[in-house]
Amino acid sequence: MTSELLQKAREYEQRVSAYISPSERPVFHLTPRVGWMNDPNGFSYYKGQYHLSYQYHPYSTKWGPMHWGHAVSRDLLHWEYLPATLAPDQPYDDAGCFSGSAIELDDGRQLLMYTGVESNIGEDGVRRDLQTQCLAVGDGYEFEKVPQNPVLSGDPLPEGFSRQDFRDPKIFRNEDGTFGCVVGVRTDDGSGAILLFESPDGFDWHFVTVLDRCWNEFGRMWECPDFFALDGKQILMTSPQDMSALGLEFHNGNGTLLLIGSYDKAARRFEREGVQAVDYGLDFYAPQTIMSPDGRRIMVAWMQNWDTCHAQPEDKWFGQMTLPRELAFRDGRVVQQPIRELDALRGRRVAYFDVPVQEELTLRGVYGRVIDMTVTVRPRGSDAYTNFRMKFASGSQHYTSITYTPLTSTLRVSRDHSGTNRDFVHVRECFVRDRGGELKLRLILDRFSAEIFVNDGEQALSLTFRTPLSADGISFQSQGKTVINVEKYDIVM
Repeated sequence: MTSELLQKAREYEQRVSAYISPSERPVFHLTPRVGWMNDPNGFSYYKGQYHLSYQYHPYSTKWGPMHWGHAVSRDLLHWEYLPATLAPDQPYDDAGCFSGSAIELDDGRQLLMYTGVESNIGEDGVRRDLQTQCLAVGDGYEFEKVPQNPVLSGDPLPEGFSRQDFRDPKIFRNEDGTFGCVVGVRTDDGSGAILLFESPDGFDWHFVTVLDRCWNEFGRMWECPDFFALDGKQILMTSPQDMSALGLEFHNGNGTLLLIGSYDKAARRFEREGVQAVDYGLDFYAPQTIMSPDGRRIMVAWMQNWDTCHAQPEDKWFGQMTLPRELAFRDGRVVQQPIRELDALRGRRVAYFDVPVQEELTLRGVYGRVIDMTVTVRPRGSDAYTNFRMKFASGSQHYTSITYTPLTSTLRVSRDHSGTNRDFVHVRECFVRDRGGELKLRLILDRFSAEIFVNDGEQALSLTFRTPLSADGISFQSQGKTVINVEKYDIVM
């Protein structure tokens, strides 16, 4: 039965979304139906469609009591909104239905597992909300919260693990048909850990082990964990809060972390072998992955930054998801590329080869704000160049830029001139692999965002901006002589 709170949210989103024109949204990135969006939730493939829910406050473009919004797609690019999935309508989730995941049960029903936040005032009068893991079961459209909620409280946790920060379950199937899930938790040293739980049926859960701990090395609380196999490696992915910069690999604030290692299934033990960032741009958090029907590991994330979202302009909606990306493990790194379904949306093609660049250069037909463009840069002859810069979303007063400095093998993205008048972070850098001055960039633009994939996905950088759509120019400039190849496609839905 649909609760009064959920029905209210559904009626509101249906009424208000009628006043939002598609021209006000990105073309192929998912935005909230109305109001506010943050973390992806319930990302799954179920009965022939991809389902993607999201943290949702329908009533304003600011974070508020968390609901789950809902959309479906057959190709991860054309999205259809469905009515909101969850509302905070039970005592155990009255302060919010926080992030979670979804999976199909043996009987064909879809199971949602999410964090319920229960309002709690201590004896000292201080509010310390409790976080527990809860379930809802349905047919992909309508869901009922199960009577045994919450199914995971803080009771079975090891001593020193918090019930106030115990959230974001990611559920998966084990090879024997049983269920597992990973959950983030704050530890007594003030940082975070990832816990493993298992269940024979998806309903009756028990604690198994601590898979890995932060020990204050990589940020504080570890949010939104994921745990999956990838090309012979086991990946533990999480989004740490309050990170400190570490070279150019990790930046200050809320970040994203890939722990690469091996997993002893019999002993339930994860051995960490390597660490890397997931995305090196300005706007990326809380990624979640699924296995597609054809065996690809696909990831989507919230394309926003917690430290900047308060300074964004008022609008009818706020927040968007990244372009879904295919993951692979190559040469010791997790690499990522846009989903191949994007290729089917390529329209008019413009291509140039072996174009010399030094002074700022524009090329006929190379412009746009909804495009898929690949640029390859290499030195001209034996000459070295000191840097190469590409401007995009460019007009008389605005532009966003990418600059590559081969001497230091650094790539710099900047939105200093992309239209904002607020003083928050606009620049970020990362190291790229030295290939003798050669660089390959794939740039995906969708009106208000850019996603840059470097050297076939060895790094990815995501950012949003609100430059006027009339600013659609693209230009190239080099200090020293370079030669570029450019292949640009308009994206047509």
